[in-house]
Amino acid sequence: MFQLTPVIKNIIIINVIIFFSIHLNLIPIPNLENYFVLRPFNFGFKPYQIFTSMFMHGSTTHLIFNMIGLVFLGPHVENNLGSKRFLNLYLLSGIASGIAHLALVNSPAVGASGAIYGMLGAFAAMFPNMKLMVFPLPIPIKAIFLIGGYIVYDLYSGLSNRATGIAHFAHVGGAIAGIALIFYWGKQKQY
Repeated sequence: MFQLTPVIKNIIIINVIIFFSIHLNLIPIPNLENYFVLRPFNFGFKPYQIFTSMFMHGSTTHLIFNMIGLVFLGPHVENNLGSKRFLNLYLLSGIASGIAHLALVNSPAVGASGAIYGMLGAFAAMFPNMKLMVFPLPIPIKAIFLIGGYIVYDLYSGLSNRATGIAHFAHVGGAIAGIALIFYWGKQKQY
């Protein structure tokens, strides 16, 4: 039976509460979203936004896709690292993604995607040979190739300046942080 791990469950709860609090104006603070959005250096940047932006999402779809990635692959990583290390990996990957985005793009950004990519990078480093299925593809793909493909796509998209509305360098920065932490902790290639 599939079961959410403690940190993942709490991350989901926090993200959902923040999303609906902001989008439904449940907290009577004017422009509450301004406290969470990662702003460019020349347009209202505050250092805490590198942290808060990973809990803000631009749409319901954005929130759902980020949480789906966390739900399906995150428990493998949390169970193998332990809750404390997983939380550190998630938060440090999110922070690294914000720094990478500001350093390379310097435009507004929101979302947990960089932290999720850190978890994905960790998953690929820990379980490179585990086969994953992605809808609608009918064939299993090794984690190293599937997740590596996502990272390469984001790197290519970021370098080619494609106007996708996605923080590609944030994804890459998060993935690099997640992979680096797995190697630092000596937890690579367990499967």
